[in-house]
Amino acid sequence: MNQIAVFSGGAHPELAEEICAELGVPLNPTRVKRFSNDCIEVQLQANCREQDVFLVQTFSAPVQDHLTELLLMLDAARGASAARITAVIPHYAYARSDKKDAPRISIGGRLVADLLKTAGADRVLTMTLHSPQVHGFFSVPVDHLHALHELARHFQRHDLSNTVVVSPDLGNAKTAAAFARALGRPVAAGAKERISDTQVRISAIIGDVRDRDVIVLDDEIASGGSILELLKHLRANGARSVRIACTHGIFAGDAVARLAAEPDVVEIVCTNTLPNALRQPHAKLTVLSVAPALAEAMRRINNGESVSALFAEGAHPQRAAAE
Repeated sequence: MNQIAVFSGGAHPELAEEICAELGVPLNPTRVKRFSNDCIEVQLQANCREQDVFLVQTFSAPVQDHLTELLLMLDAARGASAARITAVIPHYAYARSDKKDAPRISIGGRLVADLLKTAGADRVLTMTLHSPQVHGFFSVPVDHLHALHELARHFQRHDLSNTVVVSPDLGNAKTAAAFARALGRPVAAGAKERISDTQVRISAIIGDVRDRDVIVLDDEIASGGSILELLKHLRANGARSVRIACTHGIFAGDAVARLAAEPDVVEIVCTNTLPNALRQPHAKLTVLSVAPALAEAMRRINNGESVSALFAEGAHPQRAAAE
């Protein structure tokens, strides 16, 4: 590889260490200092001059602190004369703020994209945006990865002969259909209406789940309210067992325990884009690593190779826009 320098913010250093192990490069130290007035200062403690710099920082809670930390890291790298700066954001939390659905409301997904560029990002590498249109908010190149391959490989170890993939809502149905194709199984979806951040209403299940083993696929799980509501309808429609899968395990509060307490939930599967799942271990929880995928994408970016080639034809509903 060309000269590469990887730094991590404080959000998820464990993932950054895994990525560096995959790349065979050291994780350079970052010093974050908080002053008595609550302001943050960041120092990248390794040479950046004319290097290909990757700053790894997922948007986990407290999101605002970790966002500010990344902005300061970007500014520090730009001031240190980095040749190119890529913000590696496994979970872009502000992707949920993607539209004006109420008067005088902010669109955080677009604003944060502008802030990243202003701070010094030349490129963004992220995974499974909540809404595909968020990709268009960025005025710098974005490599948009997904975790369908990792999730599919995990479930292919099970007997799937009686399985159906279920999306909690119609907005995620396209991704669920791609996942179902990867498994060679049918797909169904819930008709969901969101009432508030933590409350939803599902009016029906579109598709046949009776006497089936269900894999519920969502992009992220926060409080688990949508999944719990969906479980009621799956039971009412005669589903036999349920496995829950998502890319981003936000798992606010006791979400893991609440989901695992449901008797028909056999397994909860997520990836390590966020540290939360690693800090809430449970017998029913399986955490898959996306470090190899992120590391390979970073290697390809560094070498000027195609990132979209990582995805098999037809496996991803929104192909990564690498070029």
